[in-house]
Amino acid sequence: MTHDATERTDRQPRAVVVGGGLAGVTAALRLAEAGLGVTLLEGRPRLGGLVFSFRRGDLSVDNGQHVYLRCCTAYRWFLDRIDAARLAPLQDRLDVPVLDVGGPGAPRLGRIRRDALPVPLHLARGLAGYPHLSLAERASVGRAALALKKLDPADPALDGIDFATWLGRYGQSPRAVEALWDLIGVPTLNAPAARSSMGLAAMVFKTGLLSEPGAADIGWAHVPLGELHDTRAAKELDALGVRTVLRTKAERISRTDGGRWAVEVPGETLEADVVVLAVPQQETHGLLPEGALDDPDRLLDIGTAPILNLHVVYGRKVLKRPFFTALGSPVQWVFDRTESSGLTGGGQYLAVSQSAAQDEIDEPVAALRAKYLPELERLLPAARGAGVRDFFVTRERTATFAPAPGVGRLRPGARTRARGLYLAGAWTATGWPATMEGAVRSGLSAAGAALSTLGRRHDHPLQEAA
Repeated sequence: MTHDATERTDRQPRAVVVGGGLAGVTAALRLAEAGLGVTLLEGRPRLGGLVFSFRRGDLSVDNGQHVYLRCCTAYRWFLDRIDAARLAPLQDRLDVPVLDVGGPGAPRLGRIRRDALPVPLHLARGLAGYPHLSLAERASVGRAALALKKLDPADPALDGIDFATWLGRYGQSPRAVEALWDLIGVPTLNAPAARSSMGLAAMVFKTGLLSEPGAADIGWAHVPLGELHDTRAAKELDALGVRTVLRTKAERISRTDGGRWAVEVPGETLEADVVVLAVPQQETHGLLPEGALDDPDRLLDIGTAPILNLHVVYGRKVLKRPFFTALGSPVQWVFDRTESSGLTGGGQYLAVSQSAAQDEIDEPVAALRAKYLPELERLLPAARGAGVRDFFVTRERTATFAPAPGVGRLRPGARTRARGLYLAGAWTATGWPATMEGAVRSGLSAAGAALSTLGRRHDHPLQEAA
């Protein structure tokens, strides 16, 4: 290498990103695209954070079912950036089958769906034909939706009340909450209406259902999530020259005598101009240098919420639809993962996703099996006598931050008081709940703030920021 080349390399700004989930990978991609030399540290043996896959015999298993919506512009940008959009396609048009087993007789099928009319008429016909609510309840839902459309989700006053209280003010019956608002809100927020910030709920429903006709169309990976968030993400990072170091955690972050950052890892100290902490709030709290935030202990007040996933492999096909959700049953959402898992031999693999699972997250597998297999038979008569080849459970005890009222004032922005130190993660102040969308947005915000501080010109990839 010539002296000039060495000098140019030495002058290249360096960045260390701590955490290889969606937030950290996004930040690393953007910083490397802008010409920084980037090192990405991840404590696990893979990228993807809490969105990953593993092998169980011949099956490729996702730790949990994850979906996104057409309005998730940041996650869609991420899929495009790693050349994976075709592997996680969207519905042509929102259509959610809802099976109700709360009444007598066979399960009753209803659908939450939209048409191509302008907002809010795009949902009117679907709501009018939704059989799980009475005529009066459907009318009251329409009135509440119109009131919700007028709200500003960023209004601090909304963060201080719970969604159930607001729904009660607008005449929503317990049945309407169960059969519509919580049906959508629980998997999106990871909490029922009574435990959800109205600000976050308003953001979810206003953006997803009331912004544009196709905003709530659902997309999901048709391949293992590890193919997207680990394999393809790693390929793009490698192509940009990012040094990705797995099985390695940051132990301490401090200033050097020269004013740069020193990130200590086992056996090595990395110097950098920019550090992005893209790890959970408790881990971030432990790494923050003194004075980086006005009140760092607020991070410890951001609670967490669990998600439980039940995995059932039947001896034959029992479900014709790609997914459905349920009423009158503890079962929440059920997805067909047969093709993506690589299952062969004529059986079917279903994943049952249970959000806000505080009461069941530590239940023994045998107890969960005894509870949920009969429930699946109630919902899916074809499952009776089908034979269960396998039943197993995955648990994420701290899957998301808890969207409790008041959480908005606890979530920090990307910038800290320490120049060159930035925060990312779905728990930061993205305006979104703890979703893949929120994680990617946080990585974009952290990288954007860092590049602005460095005086590096950059364009925000989301259209609304253009």
